[in-house]
Amino acid sequence: MSKKNVEALLIAGGENSSVQSKYDVLKTKEDFVALANSDGYDFSLEEFDAVLNESGDSFDLIGNPAKRQIWWK
Repeated sequence: MSKKNVEALLIAGGENSSVQSKYDVLKTKEDFVALANSDGYDFSLEEFDAVLNESGDSFDLIGNPAKRQIWWK
């Protein structure tokens, strides 16, 4: 498990709108982390929260259609 894997997913989502869309529909962090792990990104909920806290990003959905502001470009 690794914070680097969290960062890799956030970068992938920043570079690819289909990755963003796939993850933005999930309602909970637990579902988000479970999907990420099934996609080969190996990290825990605690590591995900730590990266979000360090970067100042919020998991909240914003706008219509709802999107997360966590993706790195």
